[in-house]
Amino acid sequence: MLPGIGEEGQVKLLESSMVVIGCGALGCNIASLLVRAGVGNVKIIDRDFIEIHNLQRQVLFDEADIKAELPKAIAAERHLKKVNSTVKVQGIVADINYSNIEKFCRGADVILDGLDNAETRYLINDVSLKLKIPWIYGGAIAANGMTMTIIPGETPCFRCISPSMPPAEETATCETAGIIGTMPAIIGAIQATEAIKIITARDEISRDLVFIDIWRGVYDHIKVEKRDNCRACNGVYEFLGKKFTEKVTSLCGQSRAVQVVDTGVKKVDLNELAVKLGKKVGNIKKYKYMLGFQAGEQEIFVFPDGRAIIKNTIDESQAKELYHKYVKAYIQSDIHRKKQA
Repeated sequence: MLPGIGEEGQVKLLESSMVVIGCGALGCNIASLLVRAGVGNVKIIDRDFIEIHNLQRQVLFDEADIKAELPKAIAAERHLKKVNSTVKVQGIVADINYSNIEKFCRGADVILDGLDNAETRYLINDVSLKLKIPWIYGGAIAANGMTMTIIPGETPCFRCISPSMPPAEETATCETAGIIGTMPAIIGAIQATEAIKIITARDEISRDLVFIDIWRGVYDHIKVEKRDNCRACNGVYEFLGKKFTEKVTSLCGQSRAVQVVDTGVKKVDLNELAVKLGKKVGNIKKYKYMLGFQAGEQEIFVFPDGRAIIKNTIDESQAKELYHKYVKAYIQSDIHRKKQA
């Protein structure tokens, strides 16, 4: 066994619980390494399903998963259960937001960032500080990557280094900047290593922001200081308090797709929705984890939590209109019917 872990450390890992939020390129690498390391309980949360362009860098998936139209979290769970049957792997198909993040993270020993969007990172930072759970930030774009371990009460937090969320138009994405598959593998490996150290060798945790440019061979450690006026460190959790009823988001990693989330909808019976839609839409497909159908040129996928992904559009207004027409209208009519019963 590796010095610094030993048998005692391996037992600690088996008794630990970790949450991986996002199962794209980073999340796949992180989850795979944690399960192989013997972390006893690994929860993987992702809102999306697999597409062919994901296979370039998302190492837990294959073409059979695409044909089965599996959500990423479920495909990851199935794959990793075959890797290590002695640990518990749970895939959860959900969009992380203010209404559910505490439920998903409570009781975890470490939260790991496998995300492709900035806003949810600020949300993780808030819940980490509120629940006093360490989290490990990670990001990768083009040939660059960054990671930092955040220990509530000990280290600077994410808002110490990035006090406010950058404007969307100033943020590079996989579509605009591309990404080399080796970059998330490296950042994910560092994140998994830091998570293992939190459980087994806390004194050896990195306290720096690590920056890597894999193309130029640059590897920098950047010292970060706590900010005395950091609102999050001072107990003001603004992103946990950013309550919304409906939210529309263009999806990174999807060439033309928009997600609509309605936190007022808690659960949708997909079989009932399929019956109600009937002949009003085309090509209705029932899957175990979602319902798909065609509405004009757009393909719409509805999940049991009431959210929908509208493909073949980047127009958020159009996506919202389609959601209201084909999803929310039928959900509301069902609620009204049940109240009258």
